[in-house]
Amino acid sequence: MLSSPATPDSLQNPSPDGLPAESLSQSLSMSRASWQRPVSAWQQPGPAAFDFRSDVTTTATPRLLQAVMSAGLNDGWTGNGAKKFEEYMAQLVGTESAVFMVSSTMGNQVAIRTHLNRPPNGVICDARSHIMHMETGGLASLSGALPIAIYPSNGVYLTLEDIERYVVLSDGTDACNCPTRLLHLENPLGGNIMPLHEMKRIKEFADCHGLKIHVDGARLWEAVVAQHGSLRDFASGAHSVNLCLSKGLGVPMGSIVVGDAEFIRHARWVRKSMGGAMRQPGIMANCAWAAVEEAFGQSASGDESLLSRGHELARDLANHWAALDGKLVVPQETNVIWLDLDALKIDEDEWESQAKAEGILLHSSRILTHYQLSDEAVAQLKGYMQRSLEGAKEREGYVPRAKPRNDAVSRVAAAMKEAMMLARLRNAAL
Repeated sequence: MLSSPATPDSLQNPSPDGLPAESLSQSLSMSRASWQRPVSAWQQPGPAAFDFRSDVTTTATPRLLQAVMSAGLNDGWTGNGAKKFEEYMAQLVGTESAVFMVSSTMGNQVAIRTHLNRPPNGVICDARSHIMHMETGGLASLSGALPIAIYPSNGVYLTLEDIERYVVLSDGTDACNCPTRLLHLENPLGGNIMPLHEMKRIKEFADCHGLKIHVDGARLWEAVVAQHGSLRDFASGAHSVNLCLSKGLGVPMGSIVVGDAEFIRHARWVRKSMGGAMRQPGIMANCAWAAVEEAFGQSASGDESLLSRGHELARDLANHWAALDGKLVVPQETNVIWLDLDALKIDEDEWESQAKAEGILLHSSRILTHYQLSDEAVAQLKGYMQRSLEGAKEREGYVPRAKPRNDAVSRVAAAMKEAMMLARLRNAAL
């Protein structure tokens, strides 16, 4: 078992907010005025305490700072200061090898390019996925691949039957088509989890037909914490997996891509060609290692993870919204909630601006919870929800937007609604 980054006694067994236990209650009782004062970049609650826009707003804790201070400074060109962390992650996930990336977007794009080495290449993916909405078209520009973006027939996650409907299996005798080479699965997607049994069915199909599977597991930690399987279980259903280190864990940057040894060897070449090689990666790798052990935990099954607080908060907020007769677009399963604002005649611009005036940060109809949120922020959001729903009768003349705003989260929010609408139409037609 690889040893973890050194941590001083004063920071061992930190509280969920990254502080020694004796100072947690004092920090959580800080008034909002003192929270807004820039006392220390490492003080908790930090800037994420009132931020429900995303879990990427989680910030580094004192333990991560200590890990940076104890990092090796050997050059990535010769010694690869991230090597021990990569070995640790491969061991944790149960794969042969791993490679540290600058970002989750780079992790996905490097993995995709590594799998696709001889055009023409078709890629099947979910129409709501990150690579379709939030990676600047890298699938086409970096890999020259044709994306086939499909909606799940159940409105929540892709099934083997969805993929069989659109997959192109070709031996080249028909020169008109673009053969499918890769199945791209995002898990969780929008907070909803693709079950292990479905991943197993898709993997068996892929192996039978010589296809590869890449899983964008940016928030796969959350699926594990929700007790849907271990990291090893999920990794066994794919040929490569990307795990984001900045979503919910508090790391300033980075992701890790895992796969077999030959895949990772080639991925290092592709990473270099995309400008992803780092001179002294040990600094960020050590920070990431400490965050994985602190926030996710040291067990591949996610037992006693700090991330479970985000799930508890999301469940509480979703139940509160439902009790007020609010509607959800999709079921709440992890730390993501999608509110149906249109059903209550609430415009997303107004929703965001009024929340900001009350000191709460929201983005579109998505609420994303994490362990660094303060109890005060959650209470304020509940009150804001209630006031917003009580004012629904005053918005009788409200007309829903004909198209989503031109930002990625709003577009994904619209796609989430479209998926559920199409699923209902299919069910009605049966």
